[in-house]
Formats: sequence, C-alpha cells, structure tokens
Amino acid sequence: MRIRTAITSIAAAAAAVLVLGGCSADPGGSEGDTVTVVYVKTNAFTAMDTLMKTAKKEFEASHDGITVDLEPITASDEDYKTRLQLSLASPDTAPDVFYEDSFSVRSDIEAGYLLDLDDKVGAWKDWEQFDENARTAGEGADGKVYALPLGTDTRVIWYNKDVLSKAGIALPWQPESWDDILAAAAQIKKSQPDAVPFNMYAGTGTGEGTVMQSFYELLYGTGDGTGLYDDESGKWVVGSQGFVDSLTFLQTLYDEGYAVSPDKALDPNVWQSVFGDMFPKATLGATVEGSYTPSFWAEGGDFAWPEYADKMGVALFPTQDGQEPGGVSMSGGWTLAASAQTDVPDLAFEFMTTVVNKKNALWYAVNNSQIAVRKDVAADPEYLEANPFVKAVTDAVSVTHFRPANSDYPQISVAAQEATEAVITGQQSPAEAAAAYDDAVRKIAGDDGVVTG
Repeated sequence: MRIRTAITSIAAAAAAVLVLGGCSADPGGSEGDTVTVVYVKTNAFTAMDTLMKTAKKEFEASHDGITVDLEPITASDEDYKTRLQLSLASPDTAPDVFYEDSFSVRSDIEAGYLLDLDDKVGAWKDWEQFDENARTAGEGADGKVYALPLGTDTRVIWYNKDVLSKAGIALPWQPESWDDILAAAAQIKKSQPDAVPFNMYAGTGTGEGTVMQSFYELLYGTGDGTGLYDDESGKWVVGSQGFVDSLTFLQTLYDEGYAVSPDKALDPNVWQSVFGDMFPKATLGATVEGSYTPSFWAEGGDFAWPEYADKMGVALFPTQDGQEPGGVSMSGGWTLAASAQTDVPDLAFEFMTTVVNKKNALWYAVNNSQIAVRKDVAADPEYLEANPFVKAVTDAVSVTHFRPANSDYPQISVAAQEATEAVITGQQSPAEAAAAYDDAVRKIAGDDGVVTG
C-alpha cells in the first residue's frame, strides 16, 4: 500500500473517467477487439507501467488482430481508487482489466463491479502455483475468485544505522516493546537534535498508509486479541483499550517531537521526504514502512541511493509489552481484476494471466520489491537475491495480519485515520478520539454490527 503523488481534486477525477475500449459482442474475442487496461503510474512507481507494457507486447504477439489499450493514471493510491470507482459505475466507462487494491475487492464484488473468474482459474494450470493465502486476496464472501494477486507485502521498521550508532544504540537493533522504541527515540533526539528519531504516519493525508504503515502495527500488537474486527462474531470492535493505547503511543511520538511535525504528517507527500531526503541524509532514525521500500532506493528507483544496502537496517515492529508472538506486521497487496461489464471476458482473463505468468511475476517481484505470491517465483534464486532485505521482510509474514475482508472496511479505515489526526493535532485526547471512532463505526455498521472489546 503506497502513498503516491496526489492529483488536485475529485472534480478532476470525474473529468478524467475512462472510456471502455473493448466492444465486441463475442465474449471470446475476435479480430479487431480491444482490451482496455487501467492502472496507476507515478514518478515513484513505474514498475507496473513497465510490466503492463511487457505484457501488452507478449499478448498482442500471440493474439493476431487484438489490441491492448493501456491507460495509466497518474494519481495517489487514494485518488486512483476514486477515479476507478467512477469508471466502474457505468458499463460505458468501465475498463476491461484494472489494477485493484486487495482491500477494495470485497466491496467491489458486492457492488457488482468484478467479473467472476472462478471457472476460468479452475481451468488455468498456473493457478496451482499461487500461494493459498495469497489467493484469498481476490476471493468474495461466496468463496469464488474475482481477482488475481500480483504480490503481497509486509511492514517492518526501517532504520538508519548511522543515526542509531551515533545515538549509542547497539546494532542490529530489535526493540522488544513500545517502551524500547521510545527509549531509542529519546537517545536519538538527545544526540542529534535536528534529526527525526522515529516517524510513524498519522492523519488522513497519507490515507491507507496511515493505518497500514502505522496505526495497525500498534493496534494488532496490544494483545487484546481482536484488532479491528472480531472474526468469531463477524462484528467490528468498539470500546477497545488497545485502540486507546495505540492512539496514546502516537500522541507521545508527536508530542515529544520524535516524529515529523503534525503539519508535515498531514502532507500526502511526506513519504517522499522520508525516502528521498531524510534517510539518505541521515536526518531520520527510523520509520515503519513496507517491504517494497528498497525499490525506491535501488538503481532506477525514483530516489536511487547506492549506499542504502549498507546504511539501512530492518527490525520487526514489537508488540506492546513484548508479549507473544513478539512482533507484528500488516500485509496487503494489489490484484488484477476484470470488469463485470466487459464485452471480452475471455480476452481480459487471458491478458491477466499474461501479466502474472512466471517470467513477468518474477520481474515484478524483483523490481518492485514485492513478496512473491507464486511458489515458483518465491523459490527462484533471482528473487531470493533481489536485495539484502528479502529474507527479513519475508520472515515478517510469520507475524502478519490482514485487513478485514468486509465491504464496510474502507469507511472504517477512514474513521481510524481521522482518530489519529485528531490526536496528533491536539483536537482530541486518545480517549475522546477512540470514542468518536466508536460512534462512527456504529453509524457505519449499525448497533448490531459491533461488539465491545
């Protein structure tokens, strides 16, 4: 889940709704058909564009007379999703194939936007190569497959060795509790007053990055056993002490000056400073970010930094008091889906399988620092040697959590983001912000849709 360059407004998104290219009445496709493909592209995220161009070339070479029309969108993740939703709402504007965040899959299935792929994957020999857990990213509540996984990720602490060493912190660093993080942050601040000791995203500006790269690491490490959603009852959790504790930790980070200033935290592009400026210049001790992080610093990345492999280290984010399992991570990932409105469903699926074949999936995992979802890719030496952090970020899978596969989740996520913003800006205390979150959840899910933590 990355945060990328923002577009100006929802009005601009509405003006740029995409036009569907595929128009054949023959679902199997015939000469002259077009498959339209929509995905996100920014200066900092070009791997998908390269992957799609490669797949287009392969697909058109093996499908005489068929054209793949690539329509990349330059936008942040959040604004890309808004523009995609606008296009999916009408059969006149829906693309045939599109890049879909895994957390949107369930709600888009319920909205009737996604093509049922269950029969198609059942007849596709490569499907057995996909990790069983990864397959669930594209499943609906009915157990059917509606999207193909492109890759997954984990979240870990990325730290600058020089900054920690200067503060007298022993390396390799592995904090055992939240208190260990605060203690290290205090040491860094004392030794390097101009450095940001330990940053965690907060507020609505960074959208899903706030919760996936920050708040959930805290919440799911509190040990209350529930997190956001109680699977047993099928209800959202309110009244959680873990929620209050998590907000309190964020409040401490910001009040003590350990994180970036609140105004900078609310900037959707704060991540660019983290990757492109603060870490390379040794003005940031640590932050919580995704396993894809090396892709920004590797050769060809938007923030190429040849020394990153030597200067950076990785640690698991600890549980609150060091309780089992000792660490916590969050996983998400993106998928490829086809519109339920497509006139060329067979061609759409065939193009999707071209994108995720072994050769292309290996290239994407290596060049976008994705955790492989194909077993044959995960075992490939090129993948295992892609960057010095592959093993560490892959090991985080053992303590990872996934967002609730529920159509209410997108709204719940925003409510959690708003709670963090209220706390770091001093508008509400952690208890007040948690109470406001609980009220928002009750409005979203109804009184029958919540359970007290």
